[in-house]
Amino acid sequence: PWGAALYSFGAFAAGACLPLLPFLLGGQGRGAVVLAAALAAVALFAVGASISLFSGKGIIAGGLRMLAIGAAAGAATYGIGTLLGVQAS
Repeated sequence: PWGAALYSFGAFAAGACLPLLPFLLGGQGRGAVVLAAALAAVALFAVGASISLFSGKGIIAGGLRMLAIGAAAGAATYGIGTLLGVQAS
């Protein structure tokens, strides 16, 4: 169980760091945000496509499914932040 937990943590942490790369490398403004969103979209699609190899579903369908789930989560987070009056500067 410890090995699975550590592997899960490592995978989650690596996935969470990917969209931060444009900012960690000095990017600013709208360009960095667009690049971060693109990196997240590619990563989500790749994970969904990879999972589909084990589930027997189509690669494209699996990738799009994971991308849609991630986009919905991002939209919900943005919407909640907007309702609470949070602004990024």
